[in-house]
Amino acid sequence: MKVTITVNGREVAADVEDRALLVHFLRDAAGLTATNVGCDTTSCGACTVLLDGESVKSCTILAAQAEGPAVTTLEGLAGAAGEMHPVQRAFHEEHGLQCGFCTPGMVMALVSLLQENPHPTEAEVRTGLEGNLCRCTGYHNIVRAALAAADAR
Repeated sequence: MKVTITVNGREVAADVEDRALLVHFLRDAAGLTATNVGCDTTSCGACTVLLDGESVKSCTILAAQAEGPAVTTLEGLAGAAGEMHPVQRAFHEEHGLQCGFCTPGMVMALVSLLQENPHPTEAEVRTGLEGNLCRCTGYHNIVRAALAAADAR
C-alpha cells in the first residue's frame, strides 16, 4: 500500500506492507535513523516520536495510521538555523546520556512532557519518563537535563 506521511515538515511517500510499523517507515522509507528500534513491545521507549505534538511509541502504530497527523522525530527538533532544541541542549550540557541508544526517545518524551507541563518537579519528570528505559544511567542526569530545559524555556 502507498503511504504518505508528513515527517518533520515534509511529505514522505513510500510503498509499504499494510502491517509496516511507523518506526520502520521512519527508518527505512524516510531515512531518519535517530528513532531506534529497541524492543518492539512498547516497553523501552527508544522509538518515541511526536504525533501531532503528543509522544507516542512508534513501534505501536502502523505507518498507515500516521497518515494525516504530523510526525516529528529527533531530527526535526533543530531550529531553522540548526540550533539544538532546549531539551537537546540540556542533555548535552547536563551529560544526560551514556551510550545514547535511549536518548532520542527520552528527548522526544521530555519535549512532550514539557509542552504539557512547562515547569515539572523532579518527581513529575520521573513519572513522565516511566515508559522510557535507560540501561546505562541512573536517570539522575536525564532528570537534571529535563529540569534545566524547563528553566531555559
